[in-house]
Amino acid sequence: MTTDTTKDTAGADTAREARIQAVRALEAEFSELIVHFRAMVAENAGRVSPGMLPAAYKIFTTIVRRESVTQTALAEHLLLDKGQLSRTVRELEELGLIVRAPDPTDRRSSLLSPTPFGLQRLAFARGPQEDGLINALAHWPVQDIETLATLLHTLLEDVAPANVRRRNGTPVPE
Repeated sequence: MTTDTTKDTAGADTAREARIQAVRALEAEFSELIVHFRAMVAENAGRVSPGMLPAAYKIFTTIVRRESVTQTALAEHLLLDKGQLSRTVRELEELGLIVRAPDPTDRRSSLLSPTPFGLQRLAFARGPQEDGLINALAHWPVQDIETLATLLHTLLEDVAPANVRRRNGTPVPE
């Protein structure tokens, strides 16, 4: 005869195993998505400027998303070496994709912003993938797309280290 405690333990073990299997399946899907995403980033980088490396594209798109950001904040956000970032920023400037302007709050620092030309090149580069994603999700209800975006954001918040979330301005429970 089994006791209630034995049943509870068996039920908890089954639930834990089901959760482990579900997380492994999610991890496998993320792995495939990352492979696809890396290829897309490499293609987009080449469309922005022939020969552009994916890392430079990531830096450029982060500047675009932030609209105006200091190199220090960018290095902290992307967890990059300041020397490598400095070289890449210089390359992006030389390509006419970004500009540097004095930071009005700290004259020792400068703000990096995309140029109109940079925004134009990025729109050109993203066009094929955006159309592809829009077409792939055409049969999805808008609410499902919004739910997926919310779930992914929540997952990122839960897995990102607290120090990264704090640097990004996300409240972190103490």
